[in-house]
Amino acid sequence: MSTQFDQVSVVKKANLYFDGKCVSHTILFADGSKKTIGVIFPSSLVFNTGAAEIMELNAGKCRIRLKGETEWNTYEGGQQFSVPANSTFEIETLETLDYVCNFV
Repeated sequence: MSTQFDQVSVVKKANLYFDGKCVSHTILFADGSKKTIGVIFPSSLVFNTGAAEIMELNAGKCRIRLKGETEWNTYEGGQQFSVPANSTFEIETLETLDYVCNFV
């Protein structure tokens, strides 16, 4: 996982979800791709996906359950997980999560 993004544009307006429990900013790359970087404060949430996502965790700890699965998986800073397109995932943030969401 890279530690910085060079030569990008950042959308100034924050993306606020779940009454401020998730806050992110969109980063736009010259090739037309985008990512979001943000934090999820301790909470239990359900996210819907349009595009497939790879979530890189910079710091924090969470439990994830993907749509259709019965088991929870735990992830922490330095790890990543993938979410299919047009799906949902449950997340229980155990420690404030610092993340990068890659849309694939």
